[in-house]
Order: sequence, then C-alpha cells, then structure tokens
Amino acid sequence: MTSLPQPLTVLRNATLPDGSVVDVELGDGIVRSVFPAGGAIRAADALDLDGFMLLTAPAEPHAHLDKALSWDLINPSAGDLGLAIESWRAYSREMTVESIADRARAQALAMLRNGTTAVRCHVDILVGDDPLRGVHALLQVRAELAELMDIELVALAGPDLPDAAIEAALDAGVDLVGGAPHLAVTPLDDLRRLLAIAERRQIGVDLHTDEGLSGDPTLIEFARLVRGWDAPVSAGHCVRLGTLPAAELDEVIAEVLASDIGIISLPITNLYLQGWGHPVATPRGLTALRALLDAGVRVGAGADNVRDPFNPVGRSDALETASLLVTAGHLSLAEAYTAVSDGARSVMDLPPAGVIIGARAELLAVRGRTLSEVIGDASADRYVIHAGRLVARSSVTYEVAATTPIHSPLLETR
Repeated sequence: MTSLPQPLTVLRNATLPDGSVVDVELGDGIVRSVFPAGGAIRAADALDLDGFMLLTAPAEPHAHLDKALSWDLINPSAGDLGLAIESWRAYSREMTVESIADRARAQALAMLRNGTTAVRCHVDILVGDDPLRGVHALLQVRAELAELMDIELVALAGPDLPDAAIEAALDAGVDLVGGAPHLAVTPLDDLRRLLAIAERRQIGVDLHTDEGLSGDPTLIEFARLVRGWDAPVSAGHCVRLGTLPAAELDEVIAEVLASDIGIISLPITNLYLQGWGHPVATPRGLTALRALLDAGVRVGAGADNVRDPFNPVGRSDALETASLLVTAGHLSLAEAYTAVSDGARSVMDLPPAGVIIGARAELLAVRGRTLSEVIGDASADRYVIHAGRLVARSSVTYEVAATTPIHSPLLETR
C-alpha cells in the first residue's frame, strides 16, 4: 500500500451531488479540469472513486482542541454552560503543555481521518503560572500537522483576562482575537475592548456571541462596531437569535448583513448545553438558521466541543454536524453539507475549494451514491485530499450472520 501523503493527478469515476459521474484532474493543489467519466488523462497516480461521492472537504470553523477528549479525565457533572465552564477551569490548572498537545493532536487527526482538512481552534489563555500553556501546545500541534491540514488559532479571552495576556498570545503566533463578551458583567464594554485589540493589531475576530436563550443580544452592537472592517469577522453560537421575536431578529440580521459577519452554528454542543432550565418544550438551542440563510448571511457550522465538559459525545465527523442541521435545524441535505464545507470555509475566510476548476483541491470522497446516503449512513469508507494529496483513507469491513428466507403460504397466494 502506498504511504501517505500521496500526490494525486487524477480522480476517476467520482459521483457528484447532482448525480453526474466525472473524472477530475489535479495539479499544484488545485482542480485543473473536470470531465465526464472516462475523459481524463491516463496517470499512474490516479484514484478510482467508483461508488464514492466526491465533495468539498469539510472545514471546522469552531473547535476547542485544547479541551477535546477531556470528559473522562474530568468526569464532570452534566449540565449547562456555567457548570461546564466551572468544571473546565478547575481541571485546567493541572494541565501541562504536553498533555494538552497530546489530546489536541489526537482530536485533530480524528477530524482529518473523517475528512476535515481545515480547523479554526479557539485556545484558552489559562489560569496558573504559565497562562500560555494551551497556546504553546496548539502552536506545536499546528507545526506538526502543517503538511496534513490547515489550523488557525483564536485567542479565547475571558472577561477577566488582562489585555497583556491576549497580546502575548498574539505575539506568540495566534491568528485572531476571540472571547465571549456576553459572559462579562458589562458585555458591551468587553466587546469594545476585544475589538480594540483586533483593530490595533489589524487582525480579524471570531467571538463567542450571545450563547444563551435569553438576555440582551450583543450581536447587533458587534455588527455596528465592525462596519467597514477589512479583516475577517465572525460570530459563533448566536443561539439568542433563535428565540428573538421576528421584528427584532430582522433588525439584527440587517446589521449582520451590512457588516458581512459570518455566523457559525454549533448544533451538537448548543443542543447539549442549552435548555436545561426548560424541562417542558425544551428549546432547540440553535441560532436562527433559516432566517439567516434566507437573508443571504454567510453561515458555517461546526461541532465546537468533542467529549469534554461542554459536550460529552461527538464523533469528530462533519457528517454528524450536517445530520443535526437537518434534524434539529430543518435544513435541506444540500444546505446542511454546504454549511460544514463551503459555508465553513467562507466564514473562515479560506479560498473556495471543491470540484470546480481553479478551486483548491480540498476534497472528501465518501462511499455513497446520493447526499442522503452519504449524510445518513456516514460510511467509514473515505478518501481525504488536502492540497491535492491523499492524506487519509479508511475502510471498514462488515460481516453479518446469514439469514434464511421464510416462505409464507399467505405470501405465495397473493
């Protein structure tokens, strides 16, 4: 078996979501040509994708690799956002750079195996003697995996964190300013503080925003403050939008559109954390997906937390997120997959990818003939392509006991 990563020139017999079957030629990390099946050049490094659907590779616009896979280590009580934060902060005092890096690396590789080739990771600036332990760990993992996937880092700054600590994280190599102003005693003051740092550094922001079912939304002021910015701006969670009256929601969406803020929905974690105080008719805990999409807002979706105090489950698979967008968010299959792929890349300010001439060769092939089959079955048979190279492949073998047909006289008389 050829070792990975493996350069590829041709993909043959790939099924696209519209049902067409094509050959795809790759070169220099981009898609060079797309032909009806049988039309591509001969190549020794061709990959036959007969029986597989070829898609834009997922991108994860909101991860917490530093927290991932810590649920069993912490054994926290199940509960809402406040309890999760409390459990995480208590445990984080014990962590080392090495322990954070080990979990983060394992989580990133699990996501890559399932098809995600780009990740935006929020990294905590921690309490203790070395507040940049998480930053140093994630910078190490990013460097180790640089040939396999793209990792972007966001400084997750709590309201009680001094500006100097945020600046130190950015100086160390973190890319964007992050935070959660809605958790501050005076949310708009913290919002302005974080935006001022980003503006001074001339970099983008990605803020946890209005992560609750009630309270005064901060997103509308966020949108007004970044009007005219050239740097990328995005807002994660935004679950408060899902509970706003229609007229108020329309006003917020108009401001978001005017500032071109990308909105990031995180269904699995928000479904877990939200609604604990509503045992009857429990709210879904999602942002206003339909209204945002219909208005033309750029929307991406991700998993957020995986097996940590903020979400005890998760399969590190964007198809799980897409499935939840269908069942809990009432999106179509195409809308759901777009949210975890092209939509996610858009809110992350990444170049377009997919089976389009001139697009980046960030591709995922999953066994299946239709999008319903791909998202519904989420087959483990996959090929993952990053920058035109095969960086992961997986297959599964099933063995099921044979059954004996039953011949019913009643059926035979029909």
